[in-house]
This record gives sequence, structure tokens and C-alpha cells, in this order.
Amino acid sequence: MANINGRLDKIIPKIKEDKFIQGRGLGNEISFYIFDYEPENELIVRDYVKHIKKEFSYEDSNRRIIEFDLYKMLLEIAKEKRIFDRVFQVEEMQGKDTLFKALTNFAKPEIFLQKIKEQLGDYNVIFITGVGKVYPFVRSHNILNNLQEVIDKTPVVMFFPGIYDGQSLRLFGKLKDDNYYRAFRLVD
Repeated sequence: MANINGRLDKIIPKIKEDKFIQGRGLGNEISFYIFDYEPENELIVRDYVKHIKKEFSYEDSNRRIIEFDLYKMLLEIAKEKRIFDRVFQVEEMQGKDTLFKALTNFAKPEIFLQKIKEQLGDYNVIFITGVGKVYPFVRSHNILNNLQEVIDKTPVVMFFPGIYDGQSLRLFGKLKDDNYYRAFRLVD
């Protein structure tokens, strides 16, 4: 992959393009974009996401960006379901496998999608972050596959620590997720 800073610098001009907001999917599908990057660049990308949001935060901007950090959402959901405090006890007393089963049981894509739907308001660009932090409890392709049911024509950018080749997602460049081919690479 090309230089991370060079690729990051192309995101803002891309989001400013009319065709970004209008969508470019076949048959009027939602505009899903994936910005893939080397996992070791996670902190650089996180900082840059803040920079992008700040860049579009001015009143004269016609792009209103909302960020959904899947990890923060997972913690929120755990608190709402009143299991957050028990997570550590479960891991300590019953092991990682039991914890994994418990978390994947309640961390269903529908719950995340409902939160996205509730919080979307008049934002017209969605960023999805925290993909690596929330693995293996939440799988990014499950969120993307179901997102179409919840949002209409709002473009989505998923920041993905791994490789997206236009056909499949490989988290951390190693773990092959299910095929996902409805997204465009945001920046080549």
C-alpha cells in the first residue's frame, strides 16, 4: 500500500466531490467506501479521522459527518444491558471462550444498526471506526451487509485495518472475512 499520509490527504477532496454524496453504486445502491490501511498505522488514522471531522465541522460545510466507533458502541451496549461490570468477572472465572460467547450473543449487528439509525439525524456522511478494536465480537462485514436496511442514501466510509481488494476484507491483512464486494475503495 502507498504511503499512509499521501492516501489520507486524498480523503477530504474525495468527500468534497459531488459524486461522493450522490452515490455511484449500481442500481442506486448505497455508497459504501472502505479506507483500508496497514494496522500499524491505526493511531495515525484515528488522529486523521478527528482532523477530517474538524475540517467539515464548520457551518458552511455541506458535509455533516457522524462517526460510529464500533468499540465504543460495544461498551455502551454492555452498559445499557447491565453486563459491563460482569464482563471482567466472566473472563476471570469462566475463561475467554465463555466471555466470547456471552459478548457475541448480545453484540448482534441489529443492535448496532438500531443505534446508528437512532443517532443519524441530519448527518449525511457516516464514518465507521473501531473495526480492529471490536474484533472478534463484531465482524465488520456483518455491519456492512445489514446497513443498507437501516440507512437510505447516506454514504458510509469504513476505516479498515487490513486489506480490501474490492472482493474481500482481510482484517489485519490476515483474517479473511466473508466476501464483501459492494464497497468501493475510498482511496487507491
